[in-house]
Amino acid sequence: MSVTIDYFYTHISPWAYLGHAAFVDLAKRHGVSIRPRPVDLPGLFESTGGLPLAKRHPARQAYRFVEMQRWSAFRGLPLTLKPKHFPTPPRLADCLAIAVARAGGPVLDLTARLFEAVWVKDQDIADPAVLTGILQELGLDAAALLESAASEAVQADYAANQADAIAQGLIGSPTYIFNGEPFWGQDRLDLLEAALVSGRAPYRPV
Repeated sequence: MSVTIDYFYTHISPWAYLGHAAFVDLAKRHGVSIRPRPVDLPGLFESTGGLPLAKRHPARQAYRFVEMQRWSAFRGLPLTLKPKHFPTPPRLADCLAIAVARAGGPVLDLTARLFEAVWVKDQDIADPAVLTGILQELGLDAAALLESAASEAVQADYAANQADAIAQGLIGSPTYIFNGEPFWGQDRLDLLEAALVSGRAPYRPV
């Protein structure tokens, strides 16, 4: 039986970046399909009572940096702790991923490049010139895909992802949905894999 995991994330999320390659590898190991579903993270926070980073207590902000260093070392991934262009509006990049997916293109490869642009290369993923360069590196039609990203159809998909995330009670990026069960955070990938292997029934709120 074919298994698909919904992948809710935004390209400005360090945690989605840190878990991306591990998640893709996990899916390949188990023959699982991934459905990328970029979302507007501030809107998700607003709907669920979460606070944007700048409004969190200084102790929480400080601990975030500890965790970022810890997971960067654990995953063996380079990470710029304070990117030059963070936070930058991710909507265009998020919608570009949707456009590439609609065109049947390498959306997970694009997402990897977009994460790298923010968290390694200090690039601004709100800049169409940066996005054009990434698309061209992947051998894609940058002009057509950037036009598609701004289309009503792609914007509607972005809004639908957001509505679905809110309806399912999701609270952050990344969240992986397997059998209707949410796994929030790249630090839950081991638990996601255990659920895949065991074939257990999904856990639900009580």
